[in-house]
Amino acid sequence: MSTKPRVAANTHQPLPPSVKGTPFEHKFRERMRAHGEEMLGAGSGFLIDPGGVIVTNAHVVGGADQITVSLADGTEFPAHLVGSDDLTDIAVIQIHVPHPMPFVPWGDSRLVNIGDWIMAAGNPFGLGSSVTAGIVSARGRDIGTSPFDDFFQIDAPINPGNSGGPSFNLGGQVVAVNTAIVSPTGGSVGIGFGLPSEIVAPIVEELRRNGHIDRGWLGVTLADGPGRNGVQIVGIDRNGPAMKAHLHIGDVITAVNDEPIDTSRMLIRSIAAKRPGSTVALHIRRRHDPMSLDACVGHRPDEDMDD
Repeated sequence: MSTKPRVAANTHQPLPPSVKGTPFEHKFRERMRAHGEEMLGAGSGFLIDPGGVIVTNAHVVGGADQITVSLADGTEFPAHLVGSDDLTDIAVIQIHVPHPMPFVPWGDSRLVNIGDWIMAAGNPFGLGSSVTAGIVSARGRDIGTSPFDDFFQIDAPINPGNSGGPSFNLGGQVVAVNTAIVSPTGGSVGIGFGLPSEIVAPIVEELRRNGHIDRGWLGVTLADGPGRNGVQIVGIDRNGPAMKAHLHIGDVITAVNDEPIDTSRMLIRSIAAKRPGSTVALHIRRRHDPMSLDACVGHRPDEDMDD
């Protein structure tokens, strides 16, 4: 199954790398000439519900005026965007189907260990129903795309067009969503990155309920200390939640609701997981003196990348 966003354009746009130089380039060019449209991107996705709910990457469908889903049997359906989350690059789309569809189940990515076999499915270069096999070579990879990076590193051929496709464990369960590759050449060099299902599945459910993700925000700029004993506040947003809670520059946050905090990434994720408007207990050190403050969590601005 592939998701193929098709975007109407008033000006000529180049072919996407995922189809250029493949057997499908001629077909796409003919379609563009016939309809006056430009195919701006192609990717993969997978059904998680018999009613036609599909998970893919946000960058696969982002900015699309039209989304077309092509199933393995060649059947095509128009789809609409249910919701997307740019910070984790996850999107949920929906097709309306005449009968229940086969779908794939989630697996528990917490049970995946380094060295485990994994199978990546998708539509690399527009070639549908491709599956490659490899191993999970690392967990918790930060590749610099967002504060919520927590990828499996997958040593398997993953190419342009695989984005949004599932990676399966040997039980046939989805344990990751293929999201990015390391590619100095534009093609696979054997290293890809998948977002674990333990992160994706709750995001998908919230997108299905609300169409967007509400994340908590504290309004501070952070710096990791030399040890693993809390994170230091080096900046505070004016009139933000931290200022209203009377936090100071130089304070070291050591725990949130008794959950120990060792790095700025841990604090960002901990606060982001809290619902805006909720209250958290922040355990801090101020000039070597321990103390606790209550803070009302704010709503994370879309453009803000600190906590």
